[in-house]
Formats: sequence, structure tokens, C-alpha cells
Amino acid sequence: MKLNKEVRVAISGKSGCGNTTVSTLLSQKLGVKLINYTFRQLAEEKGMTLKEVIEAAKNDDSYDKYVDKHQVELALKESCVLGSRLAIWMLKEADLKVYLYASDETRAGRVFNREGGDLQQIKDFTAMRDREDTGRYKAFYGIDNNDYNFVDIIVDVNDKTPEEIVDIIIEKLVEKNLIEK
Repeated sequence: MKLNKEVRVAISGKSGCGNTTVSTLLSQKLGVKLINYTFRQLAEEKGMTLKEVIEAAKNDDSYDKYVDKHQVELALKESCVLGSRLAIWMLKEADLKVYLYASDETRAGRVFNREGGDLQQIKDFTAMRDREDTGRYKAFYGIDNNDYNFVDIIVDVNDKTPEEIVDIIIEKLVEKNLIEK
């Protein structure tokens, strides 16, 4: 594939939608850098669990603000795919904004398949995380992460493979004359 200019694709969706998988595959197909800096990566860097970072972020907004600022800084340096919960809102310069939608059932099932554990606990944790994320995003940035109708494309991922999702995104990039196959 040939890029017609520097291209920045922002991909967002709630946990378990396939953000990381789709962003990774798309960056590989396009031959551009993947930026997927999230609480998960921050937890690894700090030697903390994801739950510990989420808990700390409840009382210290520097966790969110660092992740959000850092990923945008990285994305502005070069062509890339930025995959994160807030990518479509934070990367104003994105050439293509994509929202991945999946039902709560699908999302919990994907987290279960990825990490194992108790499915009901995963559903409860995911619902709690969604509520807390939404509250933080509204408080910090005035962003309602349940309002994503401004994006270039919403992909219902419930019954699609990551490869099918990437193909849909690539077609949109071609349609917008950002890339050539």
C-alpha cells in the first residue's frame, strides 16, 4: 500500500472491542507506526497491575492526563495508527477517525478469552471501568465517550474478524484518497 501523504488514523472503542488487535493489524498493513499507549502500558512501566493504576487514577488525574498527552505527542511525530479509548477525541489531526462498537456481552467474552477468569466478574469489572472512564473523561476534558457520531466510520465488530475490520478501514482510507492499494 502507498500512502498519499502522512496519514494518522485514530481508532477508539471501549475495552474488549479489539482496539489493540485492529490497530496493530492496520499499522502493519499500512507500514506505519502503532501507538497504543494506555493504562495497561503505564501499569507495566510502573510495575503495577491494571487494577492498581485504575484505582490510583481515581484520586490522581495525572495518570490519565499523562497517557492522553503522551500518545498524542507520539502520534504527531509521523504517520501512525493511534489506538486508544480517547484517540478519536484527542487526536484532532487524525485523517480518519474510527469507532469500534461491540455489545457488552461481546466485550466481556473477548476479555475472558484474552485473560481468563470468571466471566461474571469480568462483566462487572468492565461495567465499573466503563462508568469510571466516562466520568473521568467528562471531568477532565468535557468528553462524552458515548457520543462518537462525529467519526468517519463506526464499525460494528460483534460479528467481524479483526481482518474484516481492517479491510473496512482500508476501504475507507482508499475512499478518502489517503492511500492507494
